[in-house]
Amino acid sequence: MKNLPLSIQTFRDFIEEDYIYVDKTRQIHDLFATGGRYYFLSRPRRFGKSLLISTLAEIFSGNKELFKGLWIYDKIEWTQHPVVYLDLSKVTFKTPEILENALDMRIEKIAADYNVQLDHGLFLKEKFGQLLEKLSQKQKVVILVDEYDKPITEFMEAGKIETAKNIRKVLKNFFGVIKGSDAFLRFVFITGVSKFSRVSIFSDLNNLRDITLSEQFAVLVGYTETELMHYFEPYLAKLADEAGMSKEQLANEIRHWYNGYSWDGKNFVYNPFSILNLFTEKRFRNFWFTSGTPTFLIQLIRRNKSEIREFENLTVENYTFDSYDIENIDIAALLFQTGYLTIKKITIENREETYHLSYPNKEVRDSFLTYLLGEFSRKDMSFSGRFLKRINELVKAGDMDGFIRESKSLFASIPYQIFIRERETYYHSIIYLILKLAGADVRCEVPTNTGRIDAVLETGNKIYIMEFKLGSELEALEQIKKMKYYEKYLGSGKEIVLLGVGFNLKQRNIGNYLLEILQDRLP
Repeated sequence: MKNLPLSIQTFRDFIEEDYIYVDKTRQIHDLFATGGRYYFLSRPRRFGKSLLISTLAEIFSGNKELFKGLWIYDKIEWTQHPVVYLDLSKVTFKTPEILENALDMRIEKIAADYNVQLDHGLFLKEKFGQLLEKLSQKQKVVILVDEYDKPITEFMEAGKIETAKNIRKVLKNFFGVIKGSDAFLRFVFITGVSKFSRVSIFSDLNNLRDITLSEQFAVLVGYTETELMHYFEPYLAKLADEAGMSKEQLANEIRHWYNGYSWDGKNFVYNPFSILNLFTEKRFRNFWFTSGTPTFLIQLIRRNKSEIREFENLTVENYTFDSYDIENIDIAALLFQTGYLTIKKITIENREETYHLSYPNKEVRDSFLTYLLGEFSRKDMSFSGRFLKRINELVKAGDMDGFIRESKSLFASIPYQIFIRERETYYHSIIYLILKLAGADVRCEVPTNTGRIDAVLETGNKIYIMEFKLGSELEALEQIKKMKYYEKYLGSGKEIVLLGVGFNLKQRNIGNYLLEILQDRLP
């Protein structure tokens, strides 16, 4: 059994220290074999971007023997190129001036490594341009940039928008050198988490191909099902044996927890970080989610009063992915870029593409919703766990009285100042989070031919049609009947229960509710 490469990001270490390397060199070869030269790729954190950059660096450095046994070994001419490798997560950027100095020092270091003498007194942009020109005198240059957006996003997350804008100016000026250096360049590859609009940073690089949503490169990073079963077969067999499961049962469980990321709606991959942690810890946990706290994202959701129930089935247009910028932070684009939502399918009508987004898998959905519930209710994780266990038991038993009682108890404990006055969606969101995290089969905003049902809760033998109103529970129940929301479920063979819930704004809690069992003979 080869070693598990947990936290290993350098290709040379993978090979020389006998770690499992999932061979991506065929897809990497496609990047430059067809004449492509300038690329940009956005992927969430912990997805293998740094390993990809490191692999490209070794290929263009001509280190053929590192690739013995891999697909690309005998497929290319191994030419040594100068490589300008910039990891912006490892440079200091406390201020725009410090970032500029750090980039200047990095350029000087690369020049020294290649024994290139740069002129004195040059500004950063001029120095970068001269470096590329002098390095190209023997072979054309390769530029590899990892985490290009780190200096910007860190200030955005801290709420320092003006500093983020000034950082952006430094990077725009710096990367602007690349376009004018085209004659000196063999290949350019830039990665990051955020895909800022091109006019903000890469406006001069109009020949930069964005492969973020490309079907051709959909599995360039991440593990496919086939790769998981092939490269990790010994670990799968061992874990299945220790868990007392068949390999098929274990594979299904792993798929449910960790598969589901997609950037084209057709090819789906596993997050490498979660898979490697699973085989290391030998238990199912929310590994990827806990490796980074989405505080900035949650704050933005609350500040914008976003409808969180829509996140599970969110539809957006293509331009959504190109509109993200410091001054225009689109929640859907941010959720997608950071990995909390992914593309489940793409539909085309009249040549217009619609992207259907949802949570990738159980790990992301449960973790994200639990975090949201904690933020909305101001409860810690231990309380949430105990509370949700009770809710789960009540829902399974069909005890709606108990469910309402526990929900009222939660609402009563929420601090006064965090309530969003005059908004039904806040109350809806809490109920949705409670039911979803308790493991209930609940769907929100369910369309019918007469309107949309607030929520449909399905158990083993019952279907609950739920409507929420600020004020009267009777009004909520009457709306269900008037709009005949129940009709689409009449042939289900299950008992249909109508549940109207009224919220008391003064008490900031559930007021009253009405339950009514629907008879099939009801018109």
